[in-house]
Amino acid sequence: MPTASLAPRAGFYTVPDMTRQQFYLDLTERSNRSPNAHWLAQIIASWRAGEGVLPDFLGLEPERFDELLSRCFPGCYVERQAPSGKTQDFSRMLEREDLENLLAELRSPAVAESEWIAAIIVAACLGSDHLWQDLGLWSRKELSALLVHNFPDLAARNTKDMKWKKFLYKQLCEAEGLSLCRAPSCEVCEDYRHCFGPEDE
Repeated sequence: MPTASLAPRAGFYTVPDMTRQQFYLDLTERSNRSPNAHWLAQIIASWRAGEGVLPDFLGLEPERFDELLSRCFPGCYVERQAPSGKTQDFSRMLEREDLENLLAELRSPAVAESEWIAAIIVAACLGSDHLWQDLGLWSRKELSALLVHNFPDLAARNTKDMKWKKFLYKQLCEAEGLSLCRAPSCEVCEDYRHCFGPEDE
């Protein structure tokens, strides 16, 4: 692992040419060992390595970004800007406020980081890949665990294991009393695999 250099301020500075795995190991060594620190270490490591779709500050306000690092990775300094290599789908910006409201309503008040996690998820929803990939998580299983921890009531609604990004947008449609799908049931829909097929590839 490359030797890190100190940032202009106190704290640990991540080295620009570190690999995703090195970023992850470096962050986990300095984490507060909370469940969210585990997932955030994956997200930040991918983000710093140019993977996923998250914008600067992970999609957070700068102050919230600093608060997240201070709480989950005390003493660790991470560059705020990171190249993504992928483009966000800004045609979905109209649903951004609705997604924010949905996640704010259903986040666990007992989990302090859930507010930050909600904002990061909303930013990742503007990507075009599976949600776990746009977030920079290692797998869909990791995303499912993150959602159960931070949004237990929301996660419990996904009784048929629908792909998470499609599930979130389905929740918005149902809240508005809309149903854009004309199939009588998911099981007979010709696009079933697009909503429920495997997404760990």
